[in-house]
Amino acid sequence: MTFDLYIGIDYSGRQTPTKRTKHLQVYTAECGQEPQTVETPASKPKKRRYWNRKEIAEWLVGLCHMGRPFLAGIDHAFSFPVSYLDRYGVLSWSVFLEDFCKHWPTHRTDATVQSLRTNNPRIGTSDQFRLTEKWSSSAKSVFLFDVKGSVAKSTHAGIPWLRYIRQQGEDKLHFWPFDGWDVPEGKSVLAEVYPSIFRNRYARMTGAIERTVDQQDAYAVAHWLEETTRRGFFGRYLNPPLTQEERRQAEREGWILGVA
Repeated sequence: MTFDLYIGIDYSGRQTPTKRTKHLQVYTAECGQEPQTVETPASKPKKRRYWNRKEIAEWLVGLCHMGRPFLAGIDHAFSFPVSYLDRYGVLSWSVFLEDFCKHWPTHRTDATVQSLRTNNPRIGTSDQFRLTEKWSSSAKSVFLFDVKGSVAKSTHAGIPWLRYIRQQGEDKLHFWPFDGWDVPEGKSVLAEVYPSIFRNRYARMTGAIERTVDQQDAYAVAHWLEETTRRGFFGRYLNPPLTQEERRQAEREGWILGVA
């Protein structure tokens, strides 16, 4: 299994979806090549701009239609714990995406996660974990806000854009593992990642340039995806050793690629 492009995205749930922030970073790598930073299409010569969430979603959709299969890792959760899903009668990931966007429309140009948290009844508690988080030593609950290393805000900001990418990408995208644990040849893949797993595997310096923490996270994800695929080990991470019951749970909650 090979791809034309390997993408690492360090995400951020700050402010509105059209607000640019240095905490959104994108790196890509081709087979056997060093990952390189990708600038937003809004950048101009001598005027570098940061990404916003809307642009990243549109960029990924554009790649889908170019006919070059890619493998992309994004560092926020794609779904919620089964305890939350059962409470609200959400039986599948497709239903979850629609239900979430109804109660957390963080894709609106005027919306922030913080503003939608106020008096929002659709919220979980920080002691609720997905199975994949229980398998990791440091992954935090998707409902644990306002602490260092939290993915709650990124998750609540990013999920509506997964729905957008899914709709616009049509049949060219495979959302792992919701669309199946095995990936069909020729399709692009979008998966949840946890950069802390890969961050320290790779030096933070390239020449005389030291990457920021956000840049390093995106770089490390792209590097690991490319390296693991090139070495022929990627397939083992697509099928973690789960029981049938655990697998059914993960098909609703999602799974962090690399946790096995």
